[in-house]
Amino acid sequence: MTASEKAKAKTEQAKGKTKETLGSATGNDRMAAEGRAEKNTGKARQAKEKAKDTLKP
Repeated sequence: MTASEKAKAKTEQAKGKTKETLGSATGNDRMAAEGRAEKNTGKARQAKEKAKDTLKP
């Protein structure tokens, strides 16, 4: 996994978690849902990069 892609995935996950927490704390369901989606996108990006690393010869 390249360093930039790894950082991008971790940043996306952290940003999503923050948004989700703020949305839940303020009762804003839309923001919480956006945060969950963003966090999951970061997790998917990280999984994709790990899979690419595993398949490298």
